[in-house]
Amino acid sequence: MTGWVVRASTEDDWQAYRALRFEMLEDTPIAFLETLEHARTHPDEHWRRRASNTSATSRLFAAVAEDGRWLGSMGGYQSAASHDPYLVGVYVSPEWRGREHGITDALLDAVIDWARGRGERLLLEVHEDNGPAIRSYLRRGFVFTGRTQPYPLDRTANEREMALPLV
Repeated sequence: MTGWVVRASTEDDWQAYRALRFEMLEDTPIAFLETLEHARTHPDEHWRRRASNTSATSRLFAAVAEDGRWLGSMGGYQSAASHDPYLVGVYVSPEWRGREHGITDALLDAVIDWARGRGERLLLEVHEDNGPAIRSYLRRGFVFTGRTQPYPLDRTANEREMALPLV
């Protein structure tokens, strides 16, 4: 890991987080439950709150370059309705993707460490047409659970649930 570190975000990161969120929604719109147009309507307070990491039920991690630019992010979230935590908001800038850079694995390791002790497995939902993400998750030991649900932004497509044992 040269030139970047993985760390939990803080409220002061809100502008870098917002910039990366806009990038991710433009680059891979099928991977997120929000459109770029909708994201652009959020006030600054929304971005401050999301970057602040003050919730006991979620954590946002970022791969941050020496110049402060976010190269990628991943989060963990655990709802009151779910025994197991979820991996959410997975994104790495295109020029930093691939095992040779190590960002995807380092971010995922941070979320896994956060998730341990919060449930028996780390869950995620991935769009059925997002082949690169599916291959990455399979490489890291996630397996399909058999559960699917319609993708909220296009009910003709599905999200597939995957799980990684945490014990």
